[in-house]
Amino acid sequence: MKTELRQDRDLSAQIADVLRNAIIEGRLLIDERLPSEAELADSYGVSRPTVREALKRLAAQSLIRTQRGASGGAFVNRISYDDAYGQQVSTATLLLSMNEVDFETACDARFALERSAAALSSERRSADHLAAMRAEIHRQAQPGLSDESFCASDVAFHRALVDGAGNPVLSWHLAGAIEGMQPLMNMITFSARDRARIIDLHAKLTDALEARNASGIETALDALCQETKQMAEQVKEARQQRPGTA
Repeated sequence: MKTELRQDRDLSAQIADVLRNAIIEGRLLIDERLPSEAELADSYGVSRPTVREALKRLAAQSLIRTQRGASGGAFVNRISYDDAYGQQVSTATLLLSMNEVDFETACDARFALERSAAALSSERRSADHLAAMRAEIHRQAQPGLSDESFCASDVAFHRALVDGAGNPVLSWHLAGAIEGMQPLMNMITFSARDRARIIDLHAKLTDALEARNASGIETALDALCQETKQMAEQVKEARQQRPGTA
């Protein structure tokens, strides 16, 4: 794992990259103990605080775990889908919020990704997935439900559809679309939302899923995509008509 470090770049980041690559490429195996801070510092010719910062970077990505005691140290971690799930959501949320991605682009991407799960979900969904989706439809129809709660229910509804595909890798990939993109899109469109229309489309989507009708699911998702774009356009027009708005 020894490599020459460039002095014009962050040393801890370079060390973290080297160790990360060793883990990804299988040169450092799951549960294998990494060299000690002192050994790594000597190997790379840096201070122990620099090594410590590199290890913190890896721990933040759940690539390693640390243990205390005589048999302690830093060990290669087995990443769970739950750990990776949260990272995917955070990355997608930050990517959209920190970059100027227009709403239509985000909307197209979000629904295109969900359509990728539709066929598998129509084949593999369980009664529990259907029950979860119908429970959210019932929740969305409750009088007095806040916008925040409606948005949370919307996310839970689509999460159940995606999870119905029974593929953890696909669920992980779509985490950014559902838990990352969907809340941001809801925040923009909630003021123009026609709840009855969305609930109706959710019901049609669930009926299609229960009938194992992949094309019906895709049709409902297409309608939801168009509905979302129209809501965004209404919000945009309303903002432009406000006094003092350029």
